[in-house]
Amino acid sequence: MFPWGLSCLSVLGAAGTALLGAGLLLSLAQHLWTLRWTLSRDRASALPLPKGSMGWPFFGETLHWLVQGSRFHSSRRERYGTVFKTHLLGRPVIRVSGAENVRRILLGEHRLVRSQWPQSAHILLGSHTLLGAFGEPHRQRRKVLARVFSRGALQRFVPRLQGALRREVRSWCAARRPIAVYQAAKALTFRMAARILLGLRLDEAQCAELARTFEQFVENLFSLPLDVPFSGLRKGIRARDQLHRYLEEAIAEKLREDKAAEPGDALDMIIHSTRELGQELSVQELKETAVELLFAAFLTTASASTSLVLLLLQHPAAVAKIRQELAAQGLGRACGCAAGGGAGPRPDCGCEPDLSLAALGRLRYIDCVVKEVLRLLPPVSGGYRTALRTFELDGYQIPKGWSVMYSIRDTHETATVYRSPPEGFDPERFGAAGEDARGASGRFHYIPFGGGARSCLGQELAQAVLQLLAVELVRTARWELATPAFPAMQTVPIVHPADGLRLFFHPLAPSAARDGLHL
Repeated sequence: MFPWGLSCLSVLGAAGTALLGAGLLLSLAQHLWTLRWTLSRDRASALPLPKGSMGWPFFGETLHWLVQGSRFHSSRRERYGTVFKTHLLGRPVIRVSGAENVRRILLGEHRLVRSQWPQSAHILLGSHTLLGAFGEPHRQRRKVLARVFSRGALQRFVPRLQGALRREVRSWCAARRPIAVYQAAKALTFRMAARILLGLRLDEAQCAELARTFEQFVENLFSLPLDVPFSGLRKGIRARDQLHRYLEEAIAEKLREDKAAEPGDALDMIIHSTRELGQELSVQELKETAVELLFAAFLTTASASTSLVLLLLQHPAAVAKIRQELAAQGLGRACGCAAGGGAGPRPDCGCEPDLSLAALGRLRYIDCVVKEVLRLLPPVSGGYRTALRTFELDGYQIPKGWSVMYSIRDTHETATVYRSPPEGFDPERFGAAGEDARGASGRFHYIPFGGGARSCLGQELAQAVLQLLAVELVRTARWELATPAFPAMQTVPIVHPADGLRLFFHPLAPSAARDGLHL
């Protein structure tokens, strides 16, 4: 027995030595990894790098980020402050939050930083997009799209958007089964973007098929840039090519139409605007522009619409105030004429007319609700930039070539300019008293649409969609959870409920809408 015991001790000792050696090697590797990034600082600057951890060799803190989600950033912000360094997805990253810091990043486009997207996104979206443009080409493309999303142009879209939203809410009420709101919102958003923004003439089957193709395209937009069989990029390319084939026929038809005709959709407006500016686009450029418009309108609007439904369910007092505002404006009754598929009321039905942008502008409380939804649950958590040169931020150096990620969510959560706590749902913070409290300094405390040269050009359209959805929901339906508890919220790649938010919708009795009853 004694020799056997010595043998066991020898084995255990060898195993312990091996583990100790492995631990020392890992510790040394991590130390060298940290030293490698410490030495990469710009020595021409006397400022230090921000605090933070670069994680493990090669992996950085990517695994922690994937596991912890939004908690990853908040925990490190609490530990290191509003500017800290980390290493994610193979790149050194400076994470930035807080109004003043974010302001410097957003207003530094083309001068301090430039927009950064994964290589796979550039490959799939193409080279003729606003996303991939810099300098003068970027300014020219924004100029064209600014015409498309001007208030005058948006006025044409509002009645059709309202009709689509009205039919959707009525279909939810008629379903008599739980509706997965996020999935339904994605399908609705695609239909509205394809038919109303792009003017595509699609029946239901074609629209559903094209939507599936587009979702496969979006799912692979942020994949590894490896064009090999069965890779995400290859799947994305296949989906993109299918989209382009369909769009090519639709665009060719648009180009054959009367050039003097009044443009009826966003794609028509882009074609007319570029002709007027002497920059007529090729079919390839128009295909890439159309896909970019779909991408810009798709997931973010679906996410925000789902968040609106969720937060109104959680706050019935806000629903009651919306009903009171609608009643005060003479808009308390839902139109019954659209139940069979019409876009609006019959002239003789006695229902309220379709809303205009001007009418939406008078619904001040609904505007506050939409702004609060976007503040509390912004669809996109932030944006990436690349430092064009070394610059100072909050007492630290941001080295040239490093990625800079500005955080929308963290900036909203830590804003101190509001009278009520940032973590609560309070639409009144955007009322007149709240505006007075924020003043001019509040501009970059609220950034759901970004800011500066790359701010979202479609923000008025997105807000109009949410306002119209709030109107149609509140005066048409009541809704309740189809699950025992509210779902957890996921933040990657975009904010959405983990289970899609499964709800029952019930048609609201006309008297309830008219009298402003609670849910």
